[in-house]
Amino acid sequence: MKNKTLYRIYKMLKPQIKAIVIISILAIIINIGEVVKPYLIKIVIDDYLSIGVWQKGVMTIGIIGAIYIAILLIGNILDFIVTTTTSMLGESVIYSLRNKLFKYIQLANITFHDKTSSGTLFVRITSDVEDIINFFKDIITTFVKDIVMILVIAIMMATLDYKLSLLCFCILPFVLLTSIIITHISKKVQEYSKRIKTKLNIFLAESIYGIKVIKIFNRQFEKNKECSKLCNDFYKSRIPTSFTEGLLVALMVIFENLGVALIVWANVKHILNINLDVGVIYIFITYLKQIYEPIQRIVENFETVQEAFVSINKIYEILEKEEYLEDYKSGIQLQDIKGKIEFKNVWFAYVGEEWVLKNVSFVIEPGESIALVGRTGSGKTTIINLINRFYEIQKGEILIDGINIKDINLRSLRSKIGIVLQEPFIFAKSIKDNIQLNENLSDEAIMETIRLSSAEEFIESLPNGIDEIAHERGSSFSAGQKQLIAFARIFAHDPSIFILDEATANIDTKTEELIQESISIISKEKTSIFIAHRLSTIINVDKIIVLNNGEIIEQGTHNELLQIENGYYNKLYTAYYNSLAV
Repeated sequence: MKNKTLYRIYKMLKPQIKAIVIISILAIIINIGEVVKPYLIKIVIDDYLSIGVWQKGVMTIGIIGAIYIAILLIGNILDFIVTTTTSMLGESVIYSLRNKLFKYIQLANITFHDKTSSGTLFVRITSDVEDIINFFKDIITTFVKDIVMILVIAIMMATLDYKLSLLCFCILPFVLLTSIIITHISKKVQEYSKRIKTKLNIFLAESIYGIKVIKIFNRQFEKNKECSKLCNDFYKSRIPTSFTEGLLVALMVIFENLGVALIVWANVKHILNINLDVGVIYIFITYLKQIYEPIQRIVENFETVQEAFVSINKIYEILEKEEYLEDYKSGIQLQDIKGKIEFKNVWFAYVGEEWVLKNVSFVIEPGESIALVGRTGSGKTTIINLINRFYEIQKGEILIDGINIKDINLRSLRSKIGIVLQEPFIFAKSIKDNIQLNENLSDEAIMETIRLSSAEEFIESLPNGIDEIAHERGSSFSAGQKQLIAFARIFAHDPSIFILDEATANIDTKTEELIQESISIISKEKTSIFIAHRLSTIINVDKIIVLNNGEIIEQGTHNELLQIENGYYNKLYTAYYNSLAV
């Protein structure tokens, strides 16, 4: 798992390797300057101040001070360059990763979306990505810088006095052991905290999206309690993380001060015959503090690293599931199609062998209008999903104009099919944008589709007409108005096959009659499929297909099916007619 995580990090960093190498070199130069500065002060103390001189040969304290200031200025300039470049690099990596993730979500099939909640995807593309950005900004290059700093200072200390160095370094095994143990614990609590955080974010997203349902059923107080519990769970999950982080920092401070105490004690007591000049003692204490700074920084970043690793794994667990990606490149490109649809012995199940459709066969001729009728769960919507190839069938064939839909380019296939659902989705954009959906349509063409959908009166009543901005999910419009926009959208794209899934359920009778007239005009030469519970809206279709438990039990015109004594459709229509008479 660890190697897998490192490989995933490498994949993210690969396009930025050159930049990272350059930044790392600059960071090493900064480190060398940080090591040289204390050494210059040591020279001044031992070689100048201790013997009361200000010049030795051509070198003076002033020249050494100028060198110190130059190193300081150059270091600050390089540090600014490194910090700025690292930040830009981090933003670039996250930009690429977020785009990859969004692209995957857009290209993933409906099966993936059925299995993955929108709340989870929202967390992955926002919160998880934010966790990673800190990792790239603060750790990737500073890690190299810190490792080099530790090695250079260790070499310098050993060069100055190897006995005192060994005495100081005897603490390091305890530092490393403590860090490893607490890091292992931190990783476990981070994973648990991340799971709780995901649950909380999913709950918040669903509660906001479903606010109307919550209010209708007066569930506000219950939702508040649920939110309070999840927030409390998340709060409790963060306590161990804060504890481990604080404990590590506290222990680093203790180890650092213990090292300083060892240096002073060794010189006072002349342990191992150690008797150093004041400048050497100063530089040892300074180097010891400097060597603990990167160690402490690495330790402090453990939490960020653990969070980033968990987030990287969760994101790549999505990106690496290539089996869910739809292929929009290969396949036959449809030009003008006649609209013949044929199901041949189709078997389909969403899960295992829990068959939703069983040996379904029927033919819809070009320009023919048909209706799918049956009780809830009989397979009507599933047939529509399969025509759009949202799912792959297990047995049989589905043909469009004699071509197996598995051989047709997906983008081409869906461009020929237009669907109006019972609950259309309206984007928080202008009505014009909602109708054309990023296609360049003229205002005249859009207004023509609006007239066809009988939405002209409604849209002209708006302050900004077709430029009126819809609220989120179209909440500023009624259900019927959103449906009219959906009809205008489907007319604008002029598909060869029309599918209407309870599309007029939220529209008043007068408007429905006008839309039915428009549909009749447009669909004279186009294939049309209707799903409707109001049987009065489908009595004039060319053929009615009756489904029950995933099987076709009757086919025929409205009048033909009524002639079947004790027929399934006969009973449905009689029950419907009686309900209207009550």
